[in-house]
Amino acid sequence: MSRGQRPAPDADWVARLADEVIAESNRRSPGRPVVCASGISPSGPIHLGNLREVMVPHLVADEIRRRGIDCDHLVSWDDFDRFRKVPAAIEGIEDWNEHIGKPLTAVPAPPGSPHLSWAAHFRASLEESLAELGIAYRGISQTLMYTSGAYRQQILHAMQHRAAIGAVLARHQTKEPVVGTDEDRTGAADRPGADQETAAAGSGGEYYPYKPYCHACLRDTTTVLVYDDDSTVLSYRCACGHTASMRLGGAEPGDSHGKLVWKVDWPMRWAFERVIFEPSGVDHHSPGSSWVVGEPIVRGVFGWPRPIGPMYAFVGISGMSKMSSSRGGVPTPSDALAIMESPVLRWLYARRRPNQSFTVAFDADIHRLYDEWDALKLKVTSGTAQPGDLAMHARSVATADGPLPATPRPIAYRALASVVDITGGNPEQILRILTTIDAGHGHPPASGLADFEPRLDRAREWVRTQLPAQDRTLVRAEPDLPLLDGLLTQQREALRLLAERLEDDWSLDGLTALVYGVPKLQAGLDIGDKALPPEVKAAQRDLFGLLYRLLVGSDTGPRLPTLLLCIGPAQTRRLIGAS
Repeated sequence: MSRGQRPAPDADWVARLADEVIAESNRRSPGRPVVCASGISPSGPIHLGNLREVMVPHLVADEIRRRGIDCDHLVSWDDFDRFRKVPAAIEGIEDWNEHIGKPLTAVPAPPGSPHLSWAAHFRASLEESLAELGIAYRGISQTLMYTSGAYRQQILHAMQHRAAIGAVLARHQTKEPVVGTDEDRTGAADRPGADQETAAAGSGGEYYPYKPYCHACLRDTTTVLVYDDDSTVLSYRCACGHTASMRLGGAEPGDSHGKLVWKVDWPMRWAFERVIFEPSGVDHHSPGSSWVVGEPIVRGVFGWPRPIGPMYAFVGISGMSKMSSSRGGVPTPSDALAIMESPVLRWLYARRRPNQSFTVAFDADIHRLYDEWDALKLKVTSGTAQPGDLAMHARSVATADGPLPATPRPIAYRALASVVDITGGNPEQILRILTTIDAGHGHPPASGLADFEPRLDRAREWVRTQLPAQDRTLVRAEPDLPLLDGLLTQQREALRLLAERLEDDWSLDGLTALVYGVPKLQAGLDIGDKALPPEVKAAQRDLFGLLYRLLVGSDTGPRLPTLLLCIGPAQTRRLIGAS
């Protein structure tokens, strides 16, 4: 099998992109590893929208590796970007305005953090999540790359071609340029105005694609005064009043005290790393954006074609009640992984093409999401899944390096959440109820709660952090005697039939059949009948409402079969007036 040949056709977007990337790599860099790239700026909480910047290249790179082809997935940590603004939702950083303009690695971490810098604090959280998601990558600190002099020749080359770069930027200049500074690649959407590369950076009007950080105050509030191509000496003045010179071609630490502006930095790195594939967000595809401007710069100045790179759409969020403000007010991958298993989160990103938006559920929609996931698994195991679904499931549960952790005995997420809620999280009660539910699947008795992890832990965390207080379930301690005394004859008969058959099949399926079947029996139908007249369906709804009022004092609640399992037959009989 030749390099890049697919073992079999796959009906999914990942496989199709992998085909294109392999073919392009064979054309540009024959015999070299395929290079896929992502870039993340740890300028604050790295949210679930940013995660798509990593997930799309990961899925493509992983598919390439599954085919036996060497592939390098780079994750550039843009930690040498400037600190642009103080996030409003992070506590204890009211005085952090004094750090605006400094490199992210020179800004202190939020109070209480064990990390040495702002960048390290937010980078660490994502690194933990990427490991849990099974994402293999090679991380590159841009602070290290710039300060070590790794880009020295590329910087000198850009400065030599500054007139050509300036002409490209001028052609793509937005209508209302605002002199600012670098955009970071994952936060550009909330950056007002244009950035420094749209305006002349030198005091004499000459354009310079290099932005020094002040040696005195560390900020990028600097203006280049003059640059000499022969000596490579650059002189600047800072708004703080400091003036200094640095030799861009020198090897002293003070000579690497700045970086290329973003719209030059990104194309430079495409060429430096020989990137074949890198997606980017919607905000990078507008006129004058870094992706658009980067094409003529990387080709004309650095001699490398722009990577293949689909535009990816936004990721929405539903719910998020009680989310901690210390996290910055936006949900992060670690927040999502606290309430859902890693294969499920991977599946959310894998099942939609990059240009399709989707929503990550933190509210009760997570129950529907898990129902869909479990239905997919059933199709896969029964051999009825379509090829595209098979591929996406395979990409979700495993990577080229092996399978991800899975729950040995998965029970419906909504049932787990209800059990945790109703029992107040009592481990002994949870095990008793889950063992009963699990036995209905034909399994031998569970050895402990570990058989239901990690899904149980995720449901427990969802109940703790996301279930609103008004939706919590509180089982009545005593029967509602006034309600029982005022029941109609038909209602009393329904409760009698329920109590008589309560333990005929004390399982989730048995109780489901019973609560739906009592109105059928009252109407003279068989308990297993499926075609029901409207009046029987109405009687079912009435019975459900009555049971909720008698059991939990509300018109609604968890699914009744699960609720009955949790309460137990004796207490159920007592609360419905049958004991």
